Amino acid sequence: MILIEREVTVAAGPEQLFDYLADFRTTEEWDPGTVRTTLVSGDGEVGTTYHNVSSFAGRETELTYVLQESDRPDRLVLRGENRTVVAHDTMTFHSAADATRVTYRAEFRFKGLARFAEPFLRKSFDRLGDEAEQGLHNALTKLAT
Repeated sequence: MILIEREVTVAAGPEQLFDYLADFRTTEEWDPGTVRTTLVSGDGEVGTTYHNVSSFAGRETELTYVLQESDRPDRLVLRGENRTVVAHDTMTFHSAADATRVTYRAEFRFKGLARFAEPFLRKSFDRLGDEAEQGLHNALTKLAT
């Protein structure tokens, strides 16, 4: 398993940040690996399904994400899957004073022969996590102003 976890703190209320990130299509604005994310079905509640196309290591990959948990304004959990990987994305929101700390955690479990490539992908995923952290900070700061 590859784990990426990053935190950003933004001068905004958790509800505003939660509502923005609960629409997974916003990954196009903050996740540098995302090429596009489209709504497949649902209304933003648990069970809502998204189609995500991302670029990673020079290749495009597609995942189907399903919103598994939505506890406004504290926690979001999405599960993405394709034939080679299962991804679990968890976002938690902690309010303190006039700011909110958003923790973004992404777990990647590879399937089949792709499991053997995992050690070689770790550094690329770490770099992706750093870029996503910066993108998330920029998008949430812009949202808050």
